[in-house]
Amino acid sequence: MHDMKACIFNIQKYSIHDGPGIRTVVFFKGCPLQCSWCSNPESQNSNVQITWDKSKCIKCLHCLDTCHYDSIYLKEEHITIDPHSCTSCFECIKSCPKQALTIEGKYYTISEVLKEVLKDELFYEESGGGVTLSGGEVLQQHVFAIELLKQLKEKNIHIACETTGYASNKIFKEFIENVDLLLFDMKHYDREKHFKGTKVYNDKIIANLATAIFKGKDVIIRIPVIPNFNNSLEDAQGFCDLLKTIGAKKVNLLPFHQFGQKKYELINKKYDLQNVTQLHEEDLIDYRQVFIENGLDCTF
Repeated sequence: MHDMKACIFNIQKYSIHDGPGIRTVVFFKGCPLQCSWCSNPESQNSNVQITWDKSKCIKCLHCLDTCHYDSIYLKEEHITIDPHSCTSCFECIKSCPKQALTIEGKYYTISEVLKEVLKDELFYEESGGGVTLSGGEVLQQHVFAIELLKQLKEKNIHIACETTGYASNKIFKEFIENVDLLLFDMKHYDREKHFKGTKVYNDKIIANLATAIFKGKDVIIRIPVIPNFNNSLEDAQGFCDLLKTIGAKKVNLLPFHQFGQKKYELINKKYDLQNVTQLHEEDLIDYRQVFIENGLDCTF
């Protein structure tokens, strides 16, 4: 089991925003949702990717000459990598004189992840922190994640997981068994609008959220508030109606931001929300008040 591998795109130390105390966040690559506002678009692809930074590139084209599989080509002044023919030999990266090409994602064994996160075990103990599994969507690599959770639990590490809840109910039940805190993302209460924004329906998500609450898990609902998608006061009430039916108590609102905008350029992907104005906490005072008036503990 310790030799099992998962594709991970970041292990972030000293986080204070993804659960209590000081935490290490393990970001799993791959997500079944394709949210147009995603701040980590590199996390949607489940494989290791090569990214290209236009600002660093001098168009020497060494990368094209180096590739033995013709997987790299110049298209409309953009260096483009064909993911279907690329073998991830990374010779192109080694040949780049300006480090314009970089690797996004790496395969880790369970032993390697444990070794990394346990380096800060003392900080977890002193701050009441622990390890958070995030993504992407951690449930995409559930076999690895479930085994990692077991290993962490044996060491009495507090475990939080940020998830969309998009998986079969059987997998989800097994997954949450060793989870102390669920940071449960909810994009929309309406089935069709959820599909329009994420390319998946929310049936599994709602069912799994209900399961977690029924089992008495500590759950915080995280709602990314996105302009022209779910930011009206009517939307706030729609969320409340659904969450009260399920029995949810705690909600965390995440105002839309543009922190991930440059990442779309790095992976040569169109960003539909490029000119959309960011939201701030003060923009959502009335929105938050709807949740409070419905008896929900709602914070930013």
